[in-house]
Amino acid sequence: MLSIDIISVPFLKHTTLLQFHRVRIWKMAEAVLEAAVGSLISLFGNEVGLFLDFDQIKGRLVSLLTTVKATLEDAEKKQFTNPAVKDWLLKLKDAVLVLDDILDECAYEALGLENQGAKVQSSCLSSFHPKHVVFRYKIAKRMERIRERLEEIAEERTKFHLIETTLERTGVPEWRQTTSYITQPQVYGREKDVDKIVDFLVGDASHLEDLPVYPIVGLGGLGKTTLAQLIFNHERIATHFELKLWACVSEDFSLKRMTKAIIEAASRSACGDLDLEPLQRKLQDVLQRKRYLLVLDDVWDDEQENWQKLKSLLACGAKGTSILVTTRLPTVAAIMGTVPPYELSMLSNDDCWELFKHRAFGPDEVEQEKLVAIGKEIVKKCGGVPLAAKALGGL
Repeated sequence: MLSIDIISVPFLKHTTLLQFHRVRIWKMAEAVLEAAVGSLISLFGNEVGLFLDFDQIKGRLVSLLTTVKATLEDAEKKQFTNPAVKDWLLKLKDAVLVLDDILDECAYEALGLENQGAKVQSSCLSSFHPKHVVFRYKIAKRMERIRERLEEIAEERTKFHLIETTLERTGVPEWRQTTSYITQPQVYGREKDVDKIVDFLVGDASHLEDLPVYPIVGLGGLGKTTLAQLIFNHERIATHFELKLWACVSEDFSLKRMTKAIIEAASRSACGDLDLEPLQRKLQDVLQRKRYLLVLDDVWDDEQENWQKLKSLLACGAKGTSILVTTRLPTVAAIMGTVPPYELSMLSNDDCWELFKHRAFGPDEVEQEKLVAIGKEIVKKCGGVPLAAKALGGL
């Protein structure tokens, strides 16, 4: 069944809820932008992309959204002293919500085809059905209009002289950086997921001959990184593995960068600007005959050659070594995984409510009956996505 990597929040347009988001508009813009970028990449990378044939539009929109997102941190600071920046953030949020609605429709249309048993094999297949021709035409027009609108908004940001987030030395944008440290004060609804994966890593994985690579796959905002952090810091993991390594991959999967990142994770110090060959020797020296756990977080690269080169270097560890991968893309999981992927599910409404409540009311604040009723209506719209519940609860 096709799922949507989207946060749907049409209820924010309701005037009675304006108090929830006017002060911290940027948070909503950031959350929706993150989801929209992920939606465009993952949604249009599968059968829906073939059905709609929107590769060029996808590329332009992803580029636009990523560029704009890099300025959000500075816009957050300036909105309190510059009303024009605050208005710009509102326009940005509204535009991305329109894009969000369009992506919803694309996913539902493709889902309808699946339910009818009509698997979409190519863009040509859908072109001959009158209903699909009309749908594609209308969606293409709307996508083009929202692209033009986002381009205007992106251009408008230049007059505010917003500072873009710079790249870290690892090549990963600052806003995409992740670490092994658990930053969430409380995590809801993931206990069973943690137990299942830990059981595998310290149990079945220890008896496999080949280096086990276990992918965690799920939509953006579901908490894949948080789940990996919980596993990485689990007591049973700490006692089972001699060495634990965390590397944030993102979109830059170059062999040299990844080799260097893993060495630095193991040694906890910079290894200098070495050429690839000495880096590879150093990596094998660090990992040789050690039982280690390596987490490769937020992987996007689906080039099999890149992974095979790195994997051959990592196969020097002791028996029981494991690699845990988090990704949104099933194609990445298929390329990297040696065992079936762990497909992360949505949170239940109850768990979403607990997360929202903790963010909205705090652990000690007395809940107001009226606000609780509104909050529970909001949670229903989160679609089981923790990022949505977290972002909306903090408004």
